[in-house]
Amino acid sequence: MINLIFDMDDTLYDQMDPFGQAYNEVFGTLEQYAVPVEKLFVRSRLHSDVVFDQVQNGQMSDDEMHVYRIMHAFADFDIEISEQQAMEFQNRYAFHQQHIEVHPFMKELLDYGQQHGLRMGIITNGPAEHQAGKVKQLRMDRWIAPEDTFISGRLGISKPDTAIFRHVEQQMNIAPADTVYLGDSYLNDVVGAKKAGWRCIWINRRQIILPDDVEYVPDANLDKNQHPLDVVKQMLDVVQ
Repeated sequence: MINLIFDMDDTLYDQMDPFGQAYNEVFGTLEQYAVPVEKLFVRSRLHSDVVFDQVQNGQMSDDEMHVYRIMHAFADFDIEISEQQAMEFQNRYAFHQQHIEVHPFMKELLDYGQQHGLRMGIITNGPAEHQAGKVKQLRMDRWIAPEDTFISGRLGISKPDTAIFRHVEQQMNIAPADTVYLGDSYLNDVVGAKKAGWRCIWINRRQIILPDDVEYVPDANLDKNQHPLDVVKQMLDVVQ
C-alpha cells in the first residue's frame, strides 16, 4: 500500500482558472496588455518563488509580493503596469480563488484513494490563513483529515526543505519508501520530495521542459491531459 500526499495550488485545482478570469477582467480588453495568459501565469509563479523566503521571514508582506509578482511578470514581456493595476488584478484573483473547485482528475484520484484505504495528506506552502481558506473552499475534509493538512505558514518550514517532509512522516507515521507526492512545482515539489526519498508525480500542466542533466527526476511527468490515477494504479500494482 502507498500513501498519497498532495500539493494544493495548481495541483488539487487548476490555478490558471482564477488567474485567467482575473486577467480577462482587468487587462483582457486592453490591447496594450495583450500577452499569452498562460505564459504570464508561469512568469508570475516564478517571480513569486523568487521572493517566497522574504515573505516567510517577514521582509516582504503578502500584499507587496502580490504586486511584485504580477508587475515583474508583465515586465518580462516588456509591458509596464501600475501598482494600482497590480492591486486590482490581485483583488480579482483573490475573489475568484474563493470559488475554486477540485480538478476532476484529482477528485477521481481522491475518491479512489478513499475507497481503497490509502492514507492521504496535503503539504502546501503559503500563509496559514490564506492556504487554510483554500483548503476549506475545496472541501478537502471530504477526503483528508484536518490534522493531515500541513501548511508552511503554520510550521515555519516550507518546501523544498526536507524538514517539512520529515515532519509529515512523523506526524502521519508514514515511511518515505511508501509515500508518493503529487505537485506542480519542480523545485518545491519534485526536488523536495525526491531529496526526502519519496516518489513524486509531477503535475506539469504548463509542460515545463527540464534540462537533460537535472539531478532529481520525477517518477512520472504528466501534462494536463494525463490522468494521475493511471500512474497511481501502476504504482499500486508494483507494490502489491
